[in-house]
Amino acid sequence: MAITKNLIILCLGIGGCLSPGALSAGEVSAGPLYADFDLTLTPGHRKEALGPAFYLEHKDSQRTWSIPPFAETEDPTIGYKEFDFAYPLLTYDQFGTEYRWQFCQLLSWAGGIDQKADKARRFTLFPFYFQQRSPDPAQNYTAMLPFYGTLKNRLFRDEIHFAMFPLYTRTRKRDIISYGTPYPFFTQSYGNGLRGWQLWPLVGHEHKTVTTLTNGFQEVETIPGHDRRFVLWPFFIQAQSEVGTDRLIWQQALIPFYSLYRSKLRDSSTYFWPFGVTHTVDREKQFTEWAAPWPLIVFDRGAGKHTDRVWPFFSRSKNQYLESDWYMWPVYKYNRLTSAPLDRERTRLFFFFYSVVNERNTETGKALHRVDCWPFFTYRRDFNGNNRLQLIALIEPLLPGNKSTDRDYSQLYSFWRDERNPNTGASSQSLLWNLYRHDSTPQTKKTSLLFGLFQYQSSLTGRQWRICYIPMGKTNSDLREPLSQR
Repeated sequence: MAITKNLIILCLGIGGCLSPGALSAGEVSAGPLYADFDLTLTPGHRKEALGPAFYLEHKDSQRTWSIPPFAETEDPTIGYKEFDFAYPLLTYDQFGTEYRWQFCQLLSWAGGIDQKADKARRFTLFPFYFQQRSPDPAQNYTAMLPFYGTLKNRLFRDEIHFAMFPLYTRTRKRDIISYGTPYPFFTQSYGNGLRGWQLWPLVGHEHKTVTTLTNGFQEVETIPGHDRRFVLWPFFIQAQSEVGTDRLIWQQALIPFYSLYRSKLRDSSTYFWPFGVTHTVDREKQFTEWAAPWPLIVFDRGAGKHTDRVWPFFSRSKNQYLESDWYMWPVYKYNRLTSAPLDRERTRLFFFFYSVVNERNTETGKALHRVDCWPFFTYRRDFNGNNRLQLIALIEPLLPGNKSTDRDYSQLYSFWRDERNPNTGASSQSLLWNLYRHDSTPQTKKTSLLFGLFQYQSSLTGRQWRICYIPMGKTNSDLREPLSQR
């Protein structure tokens, strides 16, 4: 970085005015060409160069450097690394032995050591090619869609085998094996106490008897049974589930005339779906609901829930933990979650245009406050009391708390930053990528303006001025004089 500093000074034509000592860390301020300074909100140091084009930041053992929209963060003490290019276009994540590359969530490489201490490597070109290689040959697989292949522990199945998909498929999930020839029009399923088949969408039936299973604690568990059938799906459907338990559920639907749900804990009836009337009695959650049609017009009454909703005009809904209100949706929306020790509320206007979030820990009394107004600003006060204001926030209100967008893009357009740390008394302000910058602590003040052509610094030992990088002398101060009075 010393070379970079000298190049910048040379470009300004003032390299000869500075002594080598003037280039020490923390003393060069030529923003937006170059600036280095201590972080305000956390211990650490940051260097910025060429306006929004580059920054390097150190916090404890973590280092981040970026040429937006490219950024890399690493912490070698814990084996952690992240790399982004135009997030979420291209990303790389590593933690210990686990790693993953992905491009547009379509092309990816992944690997690491699994629970059996086997090192596996995956390559995916979604949805055409899938591959895994492992020291355990039983974990290897290759699949090239639609021609032929096998996948293991992918797509919510323990194993998938196919040939000329969808002409032939074989899937396994735990003990249940299903064949599709072709999928999903004709399928057959087999398992422990289970038989099923379907000629979709004409007719289908699946039946499972009550079975038992010995778990890892050598305890015998009862696996409920079920019975499901349909005719001309989705017009007629009938099902029983949780058979063999006291939670038996019965469902039947003849669309569009009616849909019925019956159980020990909940009864629900809908007539002339989807624009008819729905009546629900929820004995578990203790409320009764009338809707016509659901979910546009809804009224709930009971100890467990109270709702009045007429979309899009108004809605007020509340239970023991949650509260959700809106008027002239999506003009105004309010949500609140109260579940000790968390008390969180959010108010929004027009989705993300304006948002206010308040979170409070009811045990410690600490609170978080965040305000976003897209695309004008974002403000945050964290649980430690640290404050940060950023003017121009193109992405932050849309993805609040997303570290990748903050790291990759904020530097490009945040022309004003104001940070304050009440615990240390430190504060900083930056305009147009440090064209103007001011840093202060209880002991020091530093100001830089116009590529560092004007600089001012004061401390307990005195004041110092620089104009056009030329020292203008130093004024000693009375050590007993408070800095705030100077």
